[in-house]
Amino acid sequence: MITFVFLAQLSFANSIFIPMDDSQRDHLKAYGVAYYTLKEGQPVDWLLNYRGGSFLIPFNNNVLSECKVRGISYELISATKTNSILTEIARPDVNLNIVRLETAPRVAVYSPKNELINDEGDAVMLVLDYAEIPYTIIYDEEILKDELARFDWLHLHHEDFTGQHGRFLRRESAIIQAKIQEETAIRLGFASVTDMKLAVAKRIKAFTAGGGYLFAMCSGAETFDIALAAEGSGISFKDLSGDEDAALDYSKTLAFENFSLEPAASRKFSDINALGPDFFQSSASYFQLFQFSAKWDIVPSLLTQNHEHVIKEFSGQTSSFNATLVKPNAWVLGENRNAGRTRYLYGELGRGHWTYYSGHDPEGMPGWRRANTDLSMHPHSPGYRLILNNVLFPSAKKKKQKT
Repeated sequence: MITFVFLAQLSFANSIFIPMDDSQRDHLKAYGVAYYTLKEGQPVDWLLNYRGGSFLIPFNNNVLSECKVRGISYELISATKTNSILTEIARPDVNLNIVRLETAPRVAVYSPKNELINDEGDAVMLVLDYAEIPYTIIYDEEILKDELARFDWLHLHHEDFTGQHGRFLRRESAIIQAKIQEETAIRLGFASVTDMKLAVAKRIKAFTAGGGYLFAMCSGAETFDIALAAEGSGISFKDLSGDEDAALDYSKTLAFENFSLEPAASRKFSDINALGPDFFQSSASYFQLFQFSAKWDIVPSLLTQNHEHVIKEFSGQTSSFNATLVKPNAWVLGENRNAGRTRYLYGELGRGHWTYYSGHDPEGMPGWRRANTDLSMHPHSPGYRLILNNVLFPSAKKKKQKT
């Protein structure tokens, strides 16, 4: 009887509906199924604000099998039910919309990971692996060889684009990484790691302006803007006194302006960082995602899809952004307003897009020697969902309309 009922459902199924509200067994793996569908050449409709930002996929046996194998919740629905959902979303009086995803983005992760350096603690690599979304690791040399042209989406890990090696080296792997970077800079003809990192930052900025999608977390976001602002200033990051701010050109940055550099002895890079490097501290506070008009502000609505809109804060080398230093043309997607801390930013550059997300690991434990996060213990993480929203973002073909 059970087999007969299931076969009957298959015969009438028009769509595979993947809910993203509290009924979903594994929110993070659901993104992987959406990506798999796109890789198969099939479209995915992202139902903005409908049951937590659900996915609607034309019925396909391969996709159905992946839903079962990966252990995500799904519903087989008829053409009548599909049309009912689409009709509800189209109503002008509801804050819902449909974004058609058409192609799987080519994903690159900027990371020093190699046979000597273990960078498995990077949150983006952790969630891409868990969701089974393929990616390619690239680093300075590949970017300087213009290999970014092969990708649509680039993630910047907890990097130091000022060439200061993170300022406080405590781990053996960080010391090895610093030596490798110094050798690479010399081999590629740069006078210093700072000069090499600036050249890399400029290539990444050009990639974004040309239509790429940039996603940066933690110190990767903060130091990227610092490096761009310091171009041509003659500032020596190894000997910062705290009086170099007049030489900064804030017009070259993506997200921040009017910030001040911290002296070289400080553990902070600048006052962009609203909390400081809090790897050793846990937090009991929360930040809130903004609610946007899904029919008009489509991109920020897409980037904030979630089943929870109040998210526990998490720390990192750059734990949060100073709200007073955010440029007026940037969209604030999430913030702790009471504390004046911005956590999640979005903006456009030329034909491309960028997102800055503060903190190191949305589910990580404090401390340098913390174990890597096991995402099988956090399949519903709202903080990690924000990362995966960004991964699928390049697949969206509907353009944003501003109010």
